[in-house]
Amino acid sequence: GEDVKPFTPEKTKEIVMSLQQPAVFCNMVGDWPALHWNVKYLSAVLEGKTIQFRLGLKTVGLVPQFETSCSYVEATLEEFLAWSCGQPSCLSGPFSCYDYSKYWAYADYKYIARIFEDKPEIFQDVRWSDFGFPGRSGKESTLWIGSEGANTPCHLDSYGCNLVLQVQGRKRWHLFPPGDTSFLYPTRIPYEESSVFSKVNITYPDLKRFPEFRNSTAHVVTLSPGQVLLVPRHWWHYVESIDPVTVSINSWIELDADHEARVEEAITRMLVCAIKSAENPSDGDLWLNPTEVEATSHEINLQYLNKAVSAYLKCQETSVSGQACSSSTGAKQRTNTSCKRKRREVGCEPESCTLLTQECDFPTPKAEELQKIPFGPHLIQVLPQSHQTSGMGTVAVESGGGDLLHENEEHFGNVHCKRKRLLLSNDCETAAHQMDSDCSPCTSQTALSTNDLLDCLVNPRVISLVAQLLLERMRV
Repeated sequence: GEDVKPFTPEKTKEIVMSLQQPAVFCNMVGDWPALHWNVKYLSAVLEGKTIQFRLGLKTVGLVPQFETSCSYVEATLEEFLAWSCGQPSCLSGPFSCYDYSKYWAYADYKYIARIFEDKPEIFQDVRWSDFGFPGRSGKESTLWIGSEGANTPCHLDSYGCNLVLQVQGRKRWHLFPPGDTSFLYPTRIPYEESSVFSKVNITYPDLKRFPEFRNSTAHVVTLSPGQVLLVPRHWWHYVESIDPVTVSINSWIELDADHEARVEEAITRMLVCAIKSAENPSDGDLWLNPTEVEATSHEINLQYLNKAVSAYLKCQETSVSGQACSSSTGAKQRTNTSCKRKRREVGCEPESCTLLTQECDFPTPKAEELQKIPFGPHLIQVLPQSHQTSGMGTVAVESGGGDLLHENEEHFGNVHCKRKRLLLSNDCETAAHQMDSDCSPCTSQTALSTNDLLDCLVNPRVISLVAQLLLERMRV
């Protein structure tokens, strides 16, 4: 007989759009063909097509393993399976240089519409209409395939909320509320549009460098096949595969708040690209995430900012006039969110990306209109856990020497000495490295880097304030 869902599409959408904490939906996707998308099945569908895998070390360190420090190979899913199973055939394949006992592999953030572009019928295997989003399918979703240990560094997504279906194997999610942002030491280096990374390796935190991490509250859940996780807007998350092979499918749901977030992201992009592009390329700082391909020009970034501001103001005007505020229907509307990170991968350039011109979508119901959230066996809360008991056995580390920020605090007071010298000197290079005799000499250890400046300049709180001031200027 027909599979009976615990929630109607309308009720499910109401929950997704109103719930401000992570939760797991159970018994909602039992009839989805996508539940059969294990790696063996996908390998047969792809018929030998290669995809890119990111490889990282399984060893634990104090620094997060960002994508800029990983290796990359092009391989088929057959080769990935052989490698993850330790078969001899992979000794001469693309994974031959990577010992499975030391490395993990991750085909992450694969846009389904692209990798299955010649088999569009497969898009209908994913049915987000059951969650109240008619027309949304695999075409507006992304695919994640990993080996044991494969992980995504702790980050928050600037746009939308996230629905994640677990298909094969299990993944452990560590989630932190938006209010913990300052405790997670946000950074935009490596830079990637819509992703704010944490400097903290949350599985092995260095509490001397990041003492405020003690104040964070992790919500930990292990997601199993057939379950769907809701990640609310701006919740931080670190995700790790804990079984030999894992497959997940996710889709980002647009929110009204995304319009202001796009303005903030446009400001951030403009500042980061301008400042980091001015640095000497020989410094070897891999500041641009591989997903970004290349730094865009100042002119393009300015266009991007203006279009983001225009879209925001247009939506505000529509809301004030009382007109319906909705996106275009069908695939065109849904594709906008899929431009979220890898615009260039799907041929979507910043100067023409429809993501910037879409109108408001899915208005959040008012609190008085919402019924009590029906938590129970079909909707499970992801509860907070202490660091000592969080599923991965997080270990806090008090790092030893070498932390320049702490070792040289006594020098910070000298920075103000004779600041005009830096501005008035005819020899800027000399002025930058020399202080008057009444001040302690500057050393290379105390010099602030470009990244130090950017961590402050594009801090989410600062960018939010700048965006508000900019929008106020435009309203006038």
